[in-house]
Amino acid sequence: MPWPSRKRDKGAVADKKEPDAKIAKTKEETSDKEEEEKSAKPPAGSSKSGWKNWKKAKESESGGEESKITYCHWLLKSEPESRLEKGVDVKFSVDDLKAQPNQTTCWDGVRNYQARNFLRAMKLGQQAFFYHSNCKEPGIVAIVKIVKEAYPDHTQFDQKDPHYDSTSRKENPKWSMVDVQFVRMTKRFIPLSEIKAHHLAHKADGGPLKDMMLFTRQRLSIQPLTQEQFDFVLSLEEEKP
Repeated sequence: MPWPSRKRDKGAVADKKEPDAKIAKTKEETSDKEEEEKSAKPPAGSSKSGWKNWKKAKESESGGEESKITYCHWLLKSEPESRLEKGVDVKFSVDDLKAQPNQTTCWDGVRNYQARNFLRAMKLGQQAFFYHSNCKEPGIVAIVKIVKEAYPDHTQFDQKDPHYDSTSRKENPKWSMVDVQFVRMTKRFIPLSEIKAHHLAHKADGGPLKDMMLFTRQRLSIQPLTQEQFDFVLSLEEEKP
């Protein structure tokens, strides 16, 4: 059995700001208020121009064709700071992932049905953002990839695990997990507040982040991203904060 379950999704928590995380080891039942307050005031100078410039560059690359709305990337939340759940520390940061053999781990402990279904939809080789949640400054820190598709989460049957589920049966397990592997750190930390600024601008003027689940379904620890959303957020690592 790996380390303490790190990603759980019971209804979600708001990252301290936002909820959940790999559930990451986060509690998906806390309020999102703090996180929303933290990200409510977008930092100066970031929005419309960022989207317009990015869109112009993408259109010139693709001949102006609009991409289909399909989810092919993910955002996985995990708590980098210690928090005890039923006596077990559910902390799991990107540094903890990098310290694992082969820099690979199972993403266990998710206990929200929608998040579980997203796990089951993940395909081998797809990439995801590793997002630090429920901490002083939530945001994206790294990129990981799916190296094993969904299979039964062993923690649901372990009575000593904080995510034990007495109603789940081995012949018909309720909960699934995937294996993820560290790919690389993002070139810089991309904070929630910065992503929020672009989200607000895109809501007003159109853009890939207007319906991003990080803001429409904050409490989910596993969230899908379209190619356009993933590419736009990734482009932020090249910009000065």
